[in-house]
Amino acid sequence: MTAEILNGREIAKDYRAGLAEEVEKLKSKGITPNLTVVIAGNDGASLSYVRSKNKAAEKIGMTSDIVHLDEDASEEDVLNEVKRLNNDDAVHGILVQVPLPDQVDENKVLEAISPEKDVDGFSPVNIGRLYTGQRTFVPCTPLGIMELLKHTGSLEGKEVAVIGRSHIVGQPVAKLLIDQNATVTVMHSRTKDMVEKLKNFDVVVSAVGKPGLVKGSDLKEGAIVIDVGNTMVDDKLVGDVDYDSAAEVASHITPVPGGVGPLTITMVLNNTLLAAKWNKGIE
Repeated sequence: MTAEILNGREIAKDYRAGLAEEVEKLKSKGITPNLTVVIAGNDGASLSYVRSKNKAAEKIGMTSDIVHLDEDASEEDVLNEVKRLNNDDAVHGILVQVPLPDQVDENKVLEAISPEKDVDGFSPVNIGRLYTGQRTFVPCTPLGIMELLKHTGSLEGKEVAVIGRSHIVGQPVAKLLIDQNATVTVMHSRTKDMVEKLKNFDVVVSAVGKPGLVKGSDLKEGAIVIDVGNTMVDDKLVGDVDYDSAAEVASHITPVPGGVGPLTITMVLNNTLLAAKWNKGIE
């Protein structure tokens, strides 16, 4: 068996085309969705990622701004910018790029973002809404993973392993999978005999950041493999999954890069569009 590649770039391209149509409808009503990203410091990877979000937003007709603070910006400086954006009616989505400088409390900043503009879906209010089934902004990487999985068929009744229990990916994607009537097991660094257990699962989602963690020999024949890993090794971006061996066993697999990543940025745009709609009372 050779796996079908879940091409995140192509899936994202189609999804963004639909978003562009929705943006155009809003603009015809005098509403232009705006995404504003706050970044502190000059980390090259972070700056590149922020610019890619900016370009992606503008490409589908949104406006997008970057608030770039110095590396030595104080926590108060960052919080003041967030407060200003919260009060700016022209800004619909606020995203604070992490990591922040050491002198800034990341949790305090994320909690300061208005839940109605928190397009990352990281605020405690929005996380709470997610787990209680209320309307909310779903964290972007989990939302992108679910969009990829739509292209593999129904998840109902499937046994799913989620490797990683972070509040950003592992735990929220487990909740979304449960909502699709999958049976979910969350694995982590304290899980006993994890490799031996993986052969029992129809779907494996790995979000750890440990290259080579999952190999083809660990997988059930025909498993669906979603690789969220994102690690630089010898100047090359690699995932958690040994792609070559896994592709010989899996039915569907995501590459790294070009799998989950493009959908993560796409879902930032999706959530910004929702923010603009909800701000105007449009369901």
